[in-house]
Amino acid sequence: QLQASGGGLVQAGDSLRLSCTASGRTVSNHAMAWFRQAPGKEREFVSCITRSRSTYYTDSAKGRFTISRDNAKNTVYLQMNGLKPEDTAVYYCAASARVILSSLRLKDAYDNWGQGTQVTVSS
Repeated sequence: QLQASGGGLVQAGDSLRLSCTASGRTVSNHAMAWFRQAPGKEREFVSCITRSRSTYYTDSAKGRFTISRDNAKNTVYLQMNGLKPEDTAVYYCAASARVILSSLRLKDAYDNWGQGTQVTVSS
């Protein structure tokens, strides 16, 4: 089970840190990802961290967002800086034990999802 938290209402330029804590599975044994879904839009890839700690980002997140993992806390974080109104969405964490490199950005590659946390950025 994945529990996402840390969302909120912020102003443009502010920062937030999202957390995703796993129970019943070990994050270090999984590829862990963040996706987001804005109203009326498809769920889209934001970032992921692999078992070997390689990190990947969507173009809009590069340079602003940082994904990290704390094995001791069994938690994955998404540090979001310089937030923009277009970052407004529900953010979901996801896990996969078997995703391959070419599928890291595909939501269908992940078999376990958290409940989502709302991020709202006002202009």
